[in-house]
Amino acid sequence: MEEQINQQTKQPAPLRIEALKDRLKVDESFDIICRTLRVGGKAAAIFFVDGLVKDEVMEKLLEFFYQAQPEDLTDAHAFSKNRVPYIEVDLSGDLDTLCTNVLSGILVLVIEGFDRALCLDVRTYPQRQTNEPDKDKSLRGSHDGFVETLVFNTALIRRRIRDTALRMKIFSVGDSSKSDVVLCYMEDRVDHQLLQKVSDKIRRAQVDALVMNQESLVEAIYHYKWYNPFPKFKYSERPDVTASAVLEGNIVILVDNAPSAVILPTSIFDIVEEPDDYYFPPFTGTYLRLSRYFITFITLVLTPTWLLALQNPSLVPQFFRFVLLEEPPNVPIFWQLILLELAIDGMRLASLNTPSALNTAMSMVAALVLGDYAVESGWFTGECLLYMAFVAIANYSQQSLELGYALKFLRILLLTAVWLFNFWGFIGGLVLVFLLLLGNRTISGKSYLYPLIPFNAHALRRRFFRPRQSRKSGNGQEEQRE
Repeated sequence: MEEQINQQTKQPAPLRIEALKDRLKVDESFDIICRTLRVGGKAAAIFFVDGLVKDEVMEKLLEFFYQAQPEDLTDAHAFSKNRVPYIEVDLSGDLDTLCTNVLSGILVLVIEGFDRALCLDVRTYPQRQTNEPDKDKSLRGSHDGFVETLVFNTALIRRRIRDTALRMKIFSVGDSSKSDVVLCYMEDRVDHQLLQKVSDKIRRAQVDALVMNQESLVEAIYHYKWYNPFPKFKYSERPDVTASAVLEGNIVILVDNAPSAVILPTSIFDIVEEPDDYYFPPFTGTYLRLSRYFITFITLVLTPTWLLALQNPSLVPQFFRFVLLEEPPNVPIFWQLILLELAIDGMRLASLNTPSALNTAMSMVAALVLGDYAVESGWFTGECLLYMAFVAIANYSQQSLELGYALKFLRILLLTAVWLFNFWGFIGGLVLVFLLLLGNRTISGKSYLYPLIPFNAHALRRRFFRPRQSRKSGNGQEEQRE
């Protein structure tokens, strides 16, 4: 009986400073600091990562710690409540949790005799300014963008949605990296079945580290078919686009160290959509949207259609015969188009690694070589360069790099089908593209082509023709602004 009473009244073992020092391997890593001190007559130590804490705040906290009296150190909870003048304070007695906190940039204070340590969130991460992203720009919208620090990204969304229904649910993913991942959603608008599905997938993600940030997480939670190139998620570096998606009932995934958000579920119409569609009046926004749809389709079929016309000159109408070549090319047109597809990607990759001071000069050299000497040498025809230049530029009419490469791969597939099977190859290639779109599914399992398939006339009309901004009526339902 006495043993049972002792077990029930047994207090947790106090934390030992040496145990945490040994777990963190302080002596082997120069940037993990263990600062010993005395608080209220007791031995204590603070653990932190050099460069991830605010020095000014630490100095102020140390002043209060040195002023503590022995009677203040009754237990960890009372001390944190009465003698720690800081807002974000937590208590933990688990060594693994304390190690993760220290490596995340949190300051951990261990006091001799306490069963729990104090965790003070005095983190400060090196970051750049929240400038507008280079790839995801808007003509009239907000000119701020996400950065690599998670807490700043969530603040940019909170700034736009001041609603108590907005939720920010955090996870720790990766056995080694223990990266912070946040699910952002509106409690009263989200599909809770999908939310539970996504939460379970993130919680059970079998990954050692999110070394590639969002891509590592996406590949861990969603195993899609490798042969379908169409993107399964929408990525955005804009807080306004992300906030709009959250208000529409979508789920947003934010990953620490990633300057963009993952929006899901996503259809092909969501990916092509741009913020300028809504920053301009409905008529102008509709024009921009329809123009983008048309240009995106043209980037897919322009060069295959031209190759088909060259292989069947008798079928080309008289008013369209100017597209035919007057002289036979030295290199078959099919191989010219394939080489230019590769050359464009080569120039794109080279421009990423070219120093800024040389970018303009190298671009001029590349333009001269490909635009003049390449034609004179007989490698390429002027028409081939013209069409491929249009395709390369028009590919940036929509901001999704994933969709751009999907169109590129399918364009090469169409070119190959036309080269091998002529007219029937063109028809078969278009059918294959449609089947890939039809067979692609969002993470919720719904159609990638909704509202076209399954057909919803009202929703489809809103996809093509930009409606007026909606407002909420007295009963909380959204109405169309008259």
